[in-house]
Formats: sequence, structure tokens, C-alpha cells
Amino acid sequence: MSSRRFPKQIIDAVRDAKILGIRAGTKRHRVIGIWAVVVEGRVFVRSYTLKPRSWYRAFLDEPRGMIEVNGKEIKVRPVFTRSERLKKLVDRAYAEKFPTPGSRVFVEGFKEEKRRDTTTELVPL
Repeated sequence: MSSRRFPKQIIDAVRDAKILGIRAGTKRHRVIGIWAVVVEGRVFVRSYTLKPRSWYRAFLDEPRGMIEVNGKEIKVRPVFTRSERLKKLVDRAYAEKFPTPGSRVFVEGFKEEKRRDTTTELVPL
């Protein structure tokens, strides 16, 4: 766990937003939108597609990046989560934040082990 935390207004914005803009690594490429949740005042994300050129794999290679929140770019680093307790809380947070029938397939998909294993906390640099 990082001693650095996002300010409350950033946490609130991530909690309220359906999509979080993210760019992993330091190479210039487009910002993509992903689902993020807040658990215990911390920002968590999971990779759904697990593609070779995904944000998750980029973070594995180069653990720095940025998120876009309320039009601001915030530099971040990933903290890869191994805690089963936190993974369960993230499961629940995704289900609560994305309750629509159209979201259900993704929420259930995020519970699959290969995707749960990508649970990543984003912390400010």
C-alpha cells in the first residue's frame, strides 16, 4: 500500500465517473477508457481483454502512467494487488457501480481468476 493517496475530490470523481481515462507507460499513445472502482478510498482497475498491448501489460513493462480525471492528467504508478480480501471488495464494487443488465456480462467476467489477477491499485506518483 502506498503512503500517497489521491485527494478526496479525485477519489469522488473516480467513484462517480463510469469511465476513467488511462495511459500506461510513458510512450505517447492515446488515452483509453476503462472501468475503475473505489474501495476503501483507493482506486482499483482490472484488465478485461488481457491483450498483449493492453494497459495492464504496459504497466508490467513500465510501471508509470497517467489517468485523466475532470480534465486533468494525473501521473500514477500501479500497485499489483495480491490480497484476496481486496479482490473480493473490488468484485463487489464493480457489481455495485455497474448494475445494468448490459454491464452484467463484464462484471461477471471481471470475477474470472485471470482477470481478478490483474487487480491493480493506481496511486499518484
